[in-house]
Amino acid sequence: MKIHARRALLPKGWATDVALEVRQGRIATIAPNRPAEPDAARVSALIPGMANLHSHAFQRGFAGLTERRGQGGESFWTWRDMMYRFALTLNPDDMQAIAEMAYIEMLEAGYTRVGEFHYLHHAPDGRPYDDPAELSARIFAASEATGLGLTHLPVFYAHGGFGPRPAEEGQRRFLHEVDAFLNLIERCDAMARPGDVVGFAPHSLRAASHDDLTQLVAALPDRPIHIHIAEQRKEVDESLAHSGRRPVEWLFEHLPVDARWCLIHATHLTEGEVQSIASSGATVGLCPITEANLGDGVFAGEAYLGQGGAIGIGTDSNVRIDLRGELETLEYGQRLTRQARNVLAPEAGSTGAHMFRTALAGGAGALGVEAGLYPGAAADMVALSDPADLDSDGDGHKDTNLTVLG
Repeated sequence: MKIHARRALLPKGWATDVALEVRQGRIATIAPNRPAEPDAARVSALIPGMANLHSHAFQRGFAGLTERRGQGGESFWTWRDMMYRFALTLNPDDMQAIAEMAYIEMLEAGYTRVGEFHYLHHAPDGRPYDDPAELSARIFAASEATGLGLTHLPVFYAHGGFGPRPAEEGQRRFLHEVDAFLNLIERCDAMARPGDVVGFAPHSLRAASHDDLTQLVAALPDRPIHIHIAEQRKEVDESLAHSGRRPVEWLFEHLPVDARWCLIHATHLTEGEVQSIASSGATVGLCPITEANLGDGVFAGEAYLGQGGAIGIGTDSNVRIDLRGELETLEYGQRLTRQARNVLAPEAGSTGAHMFRTALAGGAGALGVEAGLYPGAAADMVALSDPADLDSDGDGHKDTNLTVLG
């Protein structure tokens, strides 16, 4: 396939009249300042596809159901109770249908790969399916049906809180012992297609004990590791009460956190924790629309990025799937906190362009892939056209109004 873009975002910045050839799903050649060949698809602008590093696909079917006030105050924890009730209603066909719907919307929004933080494993009564990987298989099927790239992150979930405390009834579809979870990972490895990545995700320090984490990290080397951490103040308080350490403090004291790790949310941090994450090579996975929707708080973005920290963005609860909205909400949260403008841009230039590039690199790294438009790269691209002027270069050929190529 040949493509000609009037503008394309290459690793060194915007280039004009860029000619690409794609073979077997990869960019074979790419060169700026070239005339369009007659058989090339023509687009106004071409950008790399974004990695959505954190999704719970099934929650797309739950979007909006909690947007009304009940008796008393509403919080993350009341939202979670309602989400548990919804999760108990889904069968495998429901899971796949909702995931396909969410993945199509992600493609339409400009995402070309998803990190599926998948913790719905068992039948509604809590018993494993005949195939213990039944619901993971539905995630792979949804990815294949829609063409969205997949980094599958089966979630290890064993406990209901620090201590560890026993799991709640609403969590019964999520639970594994370590050996059964390792068997699940083997099944997912067997299902993976070329281009798929299989990592793993201890759900949180509430749901995975020290022993659990130590065993998993030792048994599953060289894979992406994602974990929810320090999302809510209550979580920080319970961690302090249990171990005398805040969640991020505890993690860095007990496990070798490095570039394989993605710390999801990391909302409530001390200055020392910001520095620890930034210097470790780990990525912070931010989901600004969900974090705003749930009232989590605002990440210390200016301080963290100022120390060279890596970030990526995700859609988390999928209450709204909107790439621009995630980046916009991230920057606007910083503006409200700092009472300043263009907070996350480190130097003169476009704030949006800087945030896009930053999230592009961090998100791809967290999902175990690379991103960008260069020879040899996967052809995960988003093509943009001006619908009001499809023949905007005046040569008599209409530009192709493409959304996603790859």
